[in-house]
Amino acid sequence: MDFFNYKRRPTIDVLVGNIMMGGNHPVVIQTMTNTNTLDTEASVAQCERIIASGADLIRLTTQGVREANNLREIHRQLREKGYAIPLSADIHFNPRAAEVAATIAEKVRINPGNYVDKQKTFAELEYTEEEYAAELDKIRAKVVAFLQVCKEHGTAVRIGVNHGSLSDRIMSRYGDTPEGMVESCMEYLRIAVEEGFTDIVISMKASNTLLMTKAVRL
Repeated sequence: MDFFNYKRRPTIDVLVGNIMMGGNHPVVIQTMTNTNTLDTEASVAQCERIIASGADLIRLTTQGVREANNLREIHRQLREKGYAIPLSADIHFNPRAAEVAATIAEKVRINPGNYVDKQKTFAELEYTEEEYAAELDKIRAKVVAFLQVCKEHGTAVRIGVNHGSLSDRIMSRYGDTPEGMVESCMEYLRIAVEEGFTDIVISMKASNTLLMTKAVRL
């Protein structure tokens, strides 16, 4: 792989609220709040400061259904104040929270390493082909239900792969590799394509920049 001669690949346009991402559109500036999403006043105030600083998109942590539901109030207050900035819900471990958030936020970020797969144990596990396929069936059922909500509400999706949270299942087959990051993402992308859902952006994150670069280019 040549790290020094890289040409950007064409990407599709993705509508997120009132902004476009991908394609030939400008880079979108996003940041994330560090407030408790259940604290409406603090979250709205920080969103206002973020908007004043020039951001185009705001992501809020959404640990559970309560936080997902409170996004509605944060969203409402921002709109009442005249702000049209889209909100993105950051989901871990909780498909139900993602489905609720998809009815409110303009974008939902899910981590394929922990959206359906069990929480990482760092154990060395072995899966038979049948067991591996059964886990993929579980993922498909949850992801299809989530994408259906996104379709109904015009919600975009970010598949956010984190090298540090690859599932034990992925690690069992691909190890701690760029290929594991790619496959973690591709499992979800294949389902989305089969379901005709294309309003998706992808992110690859790793503390090792060479590993991250290889994963992106793969």
